[in-house]
Amino acid sequence: MAGGGTLEPLSEATTGLILSSRIDARELTALLDSHPGIGWIQLPSAGVELYSTTFGSHPKLQWTSAKGAFARPVAEHALALALALLRRLPESIRATGWGEERGTSLFGMHVVILGAGGIAQEIIRLFKVFETHITVLRRGSSPVPGADHTISLPSLGRRMGPEETDAEPDHALADELAGADVVVLAAALTAETKGLIGARELAHMKPECVLINIARGGLVVTDALVEALASGALAGAGLDVTDPEPLPQGHALWMEPNAIITPHTADTEEMVRPLIAARVRENVRRWGAGEPLQGLVDADAGY
Repeated sequence: MAGGGTLEPLSEATTGLILSSRIDARELTALLDSHPGIGWIQLPSAGVELYSTTFGSHPKLQWTSAKGAFARPVAEHALALALALLRRLPESIRATGWGEERGTSLFGMHVVILGAGGIAQEIIRLFKVFETHITVLRRGSSPVPGADHTISLPSLGRRMGPEETDAEPDHALADELAGADVVVLAAALTAETKGLIGARELAHMKPECVLINIARGGLVVTDALVEALASGALAGAGLDVTDPEPLPQGHALWMEPNAIITPHTADTEEMVRPLIAARVRENVRRWGAGEPLQGLVDADAGY
């Protein structure tokens, strides 16, 4: 096969496993248990939350994902959603008569990106064409190339306990959200980031702000988002992912005129097939040569 490996049925001689599509975590765990010679698993997507339990039960394995490989099409989609919302295109598309002049330019806006992976870095590159001021919020402390500011939030996504229902969100997070014109979610979904953007966080955003989510639907508390949009507390939301997903027919988000919802198509199969193929080829070559693999998953962090 391309990359120098040999493609054959699973056997005692198998050392690497490439998943072409998602399988159930229990099925994968059983497969790994029955083939102890496997040392590397290539997962088919950038998000790996489905296999968090398997990471824990097989800590010595090397896991790689598609993270970073799909950066260009996903970042392009994030930009398209932001421009469409700022230019009030949903309103124009639905119009049946000549409306009033409305719309805002992306040029010079303050964009806050949550996450610092390959997709976030490509978003920075595309948005910088519009002379935007970009702040990246990440768990780590290393500056993100191209960002005007990188802010480390070790508590990013800390979930509030029942006794903290009325507590304020992380002050640094709240401050950055309050100054944003566009907020883009490009973070991994983990136990810590689930519900990262809820009622408290949305309340700190400007009414003119638009929220873009091209990561995972679970990062946003859907009911809180519906309420913010309906009340005018948020100008718009561009969602390629939702919670639940697929979003049920008749859900309130479908009725929201200031929401654009695409069915997880920021990276269609047609777009990503050559990209994941290139990642697999390179990792097969690296595995055979004993070189570091691309897209390594931090099993402890969950991404």
